[in-house]
Amino acid sequence: MAISAAIGTPLETCLAQAVEANPALKDAAAVIRAIAGSAVEISTLIGRGALGGDLAAAGDHNSDGDVQKALDVIAHESVTAALQGAPVAEVASEEAEDVMRLNPDAPLAVAIDPLDGSSNIGVNMAVGMIFGIRPSIKDPANPLASFTTPGTAQIAAGFVTYGPATALILTLGEGTQSYVLDRAEGVFRLTSPAMSVPASAKEFAINASNVRHWDAPVKAYIEDCQRGTEGPRDKDYNMRWLASLVADIQRVLTRGGVFLYPGDARKNYARGRLRLLYEVAPVAMLIEQAGGAATDGQTRILDLVATGIHERAPLVCGSTEEVDCVATYYGGGKPDAGRSPLFGQRGLMRS
Repeated sequence: MAISAAIGTPLETCLAQAVEANPALKDAAAVIRAIAGSAVEISTLIGRGALGGDLAAAGDHNSDGDVQKALDVIAHESVTAALQGAPVAEVASEEAEDVMRLNPDAPLAVAIDPLDGSSNIGVNMAVGMIFGIRPSIKDPANPLASFTTPGTAQIAAGFVTYGPATALILTLGEGTQSYVLDRAEGVFRLTSPAMSVPASAKEFAINASNVRHWDAPVKAYIEDCQRGTEGPRDKDYNMRWLASLVADIQRVLTRGGVFLYPGDARKNYARGRLRLLYEVAPVAMLIEQAGGAATDGQTRILDLVATGIHERAPLVCGSTEEVDCVATYYGGGKPDAGRSPLFGQRGLMRS
């Protein structure tokens, strides 16, 4: 249900209101409470910075071969411990190679990135946590059954941003809400009962250092944006890139624009860098519930089905006008038109 509580209402009260309106959300609400409790602990540790130890210290490698930072491990252990006491049968975590089995008879499964934005650890920039909650499917023939359903199967999704303020962005399937941690009391309080992505905006977020590896449609779209009012988009754009998915998406949810992490020509990057289950699908649900759009360039993200828990997927999400525009570049048949002398300044989007 949509949240109708007043600004400043505690998360616990909002969850109770949602469960009263829809008792089927009772278990999901319990999971969210557990995750929020872990987030408070992690926020406190991050808030101490270097006084809390070297959180950027390198350790082992995670499921994708990336070097784990100390905070990656701390966040993973904190949230999985919290979920032990929630109605969760299985957890698919970025920091675990295989599915973790918690409470076998429990009704829910959680896909989670315990610490998003690891490259920002130790430099006082935003990091976060991303999660999606799904029904647990008991199928002895398929141990991944709970996670091999489309993103539309998600009951709830959210992320936490540990920045100047610690924010929880959440959807229970009807609207997207934002909460901010009241550090004095250790509780999250409602700050926006209905986030809304503007249909049109003048910002894009992409890692421009990879331009030489991009597919032609992405390169053409970004170049046409960069040409501003002199190009086919007829407006001047700003570029933003924070190297933290949660921070970039929170900005898009707040003021619009488009976030792109496409597949590219680098080895092992044909499907991008982000993981479908615990990064892309939860973000897509949050964006759609706020009135935006999320695709892999052409196909709706929430229609995609993972075949493995660490599977990757490209992500283009944000204001519907920009996401639809990117799809036009992919489907236009002449992705280089925006850079062709034949088309001059007309590009793909101007006849």
